Amino acid sequence: MLKNGTLLSIFVLAVFFGLLLGGCGKKAPKSTETTATEGLGPAESLDTEATDIAATVEGRTSGPMLPVYFAFDSAVIEGDQTLRLEKNADFLKSHPDILVRIEGNCDPRGTREYNLALGERRAQSAKKYLVNLGVDRGHLRTISWGEEKLLLFGHDELSWAQNRRDDFVIMK
Repeated sequence: MLKNGTLLSIFVLAVFFGLLLGGCGKKAPKSTETTATEGLGPAESLDTEATDIAATVEGRTSGPMLPVYFAFDSAVIEGDQTLRLEKNADFLKSHPDILVRIEGNCDPRGTREYNLALGERRAQSAKKYLVNLGVDRGHLRTISWGEEKLLLFGHDELSWAQNRRDDFVIMK
């Protein structure tokens, strides 16, 4: 007869190998199709010759413009986000009849009042940057949504990072 310790060891090994072999099934192939809502972070590439310039491309931003993302508790435009604003400025200068609303957004951390103020600082920061690049100030409006128009509702850094942004919405 087998001892209890040996029996337990055999049982544990059987369960282990059962789990190991059961987890090795084939995975479904990853789809190569993408939707307009995928890739909510910085876009790899964007067709600036879009036929419908008011199509939503990323976040709530009207294409072919791109949203600008911010660090936590900041309204400073940093790093590759300057390239996004330069691309937006080029588009706006080549379409001088367009009116754009810059919408400042925040993640849900912080008070409602604080987030509204931070969203306004973010929108004003982008507006000032665009004006310095030669965009007509009269074609830019700002509004702060604070934490009111979240894109992602998770309580993790990815969700929060996607919600700390300025959107550029074509008004006419």
